[in-house]
Amino acid sequence: MKINPAPDSHVPFCPVRCSLSNGVNIERAKASSGFSHTIFKAYDIRGIYPTEINEEAAYKIGRAFVQFLSKFIRHPKIVVGRDNRISSPALFRALIKGITAQKSDVVNIGLSTSPMLYFAAAHYEYDGGVQITASHNSFQYNGFKLVRKKAIPISEKTGLRTIQQLTRKLQGHSLCNLGCQGSRGRIIKKEILKDYLNFNFRETETWKLKPFKIVIDTANAVPGILIPDFKKRMPGKIYSPFKNLDGNFPNHNPDPLVKENLKFLQEEIKRKKADLGIAFDGDGDRIVFLDEKGNIISGDLICALISDLILKKNPGSKILYDIRSSNVLKETIEKARGIPLIGRVGHSFIKERMRKENILFAGEFSSHYYHRDHYFCEAPLFVLFRILEELSQTGKKFSETIKPFRKYFHSGEINFKVRDKMEILKKLEGSFGTRKILKIDGLRIDFKDWWFSVRPSNTEPLLRLVIEAKTKKLMEKKKKEISKLIQNIY
Repeated sequence: MKINPAPDSHVPFCPVRCSLSNGVNIERAKASSGFSHTIFKAYDIRGIYPTEINEEAAYKIGRAFVQFLSKFIRHPKIVVGRDNRISSPALFRALIKGITAQKSDVVNIGLSTSPMLYFAAAHYEYDGGVQITASHNSFQYNGFKLVRKKAIPISEKTGLRTIQQLTRKLQGHSLCNLGCQGSRGRIIKKEILKDYLNFNFRETETWKLKPFKIVIDTANAVPGILIPDFKKRMPGKIYSPFKNLDGNFPNHNPDPLVKENLKFLQEEIKRKKADLGIAFDGDGDRIVFLDEKGNIISGDLICALISDLILKKNPGSKILYDIRSSNVLKETIEKARGIPLIGRVGHSFIKERMRKENILFAGEFSSHYYHRDHYFCEAPLFVLFRILEELSQTGKKFSETIKPFRKYFHSGEINFKVRDKMEILKKLEGSFGTRKILKIDGLRIDFKDWWFSVRPSNTEPLLRLVIEAKTKKLMEKKKKEISKLIQNIY
């Protein structure tokens, strides 16, 4: 571990000066002196760089974050990681200027995935953490994911709005006005990749794994830092197109839920005659699986498979899944003598409930997976290794392993752009009379042979519809009916 003083603490820090040292012109640096408060979202902070989010925003958010955490502990020690977007180094420098200006220490873990940042915050017991990332968004975006002690996420309802208000009060506390302000916090450099991987590999006997052929697409994003160690520790052959880090994401956007972004991976699986394919998103907290035929496996089916596996060793445990997930998940958990729980979409809601109810495992339709022993945080590698173990033990192909869970026909999410989400939900609810409706996240109504859910997006003027049925014909029929009903309402 290396400890450095805060950079240039004796010299006034200015975004123009820092930008010039990195080859960015003065005009762009001056343009970044203001920022948009619309960057504060439901779960994180995110916007287009530099017009919406920039160095000025990062500096004030750093100061405000320390002020927020100071309600719980004086001079909190904050761990900071970042993805490899072009704007991430500049935002990092400004953020730590803000944190250290409040006399708090920064633990700099450098390039990291979001799960690595959460691991660092919880495992080393830091007082808070910031991951600089815009997740799956395109290269123009950047942002911040904030956590408290134990890697507890800070969302709109648990502190983000307070931090936003604190940034508004920091008038006169800009980067260009920052001079010598007495003692400031330190910057501590710490390498955590080895510890993080050892933590994830600890329950995996790699010598028992078959020598699989695996294609891993990291989309030139920060999960690429995992690949060299995978190749050293895992038997078989790992093909890693787009493993080289490039913050412009030149080959495709790092969003594996968009089918277009998986086309190359599907073709590469077939070309290499691979056993399976994996795609990470831009900050590595989502992992999408494809079988040996290149077929995409939805997150709820992966969750069903993992639930079945872990309940064999942990009968009676609670498994949480979101409202969009297939009925096969509930049926699988019950059959494996587990306790199925349905909940809201969103990592902050899931993590909060897991802690309160001591839930062992959770999965989202969007391919986020969480584990109690991973500090109730995203555990993509845990899921990967359990799948590899199962395929090794049974000798079955991935498509054969997942086939029993493909019982129903699922529409996936269908988006409707609307003006008044809540008004439409109210009218939609009235259309089904006295039928029992689950309202933990929008509406979900279950019928004998099918069900549907409609929920409002937390970040966009969208309603998201999902339908599942026992037959494809029924699913398509109900999709048309419910879509028409929503369209007639708005």
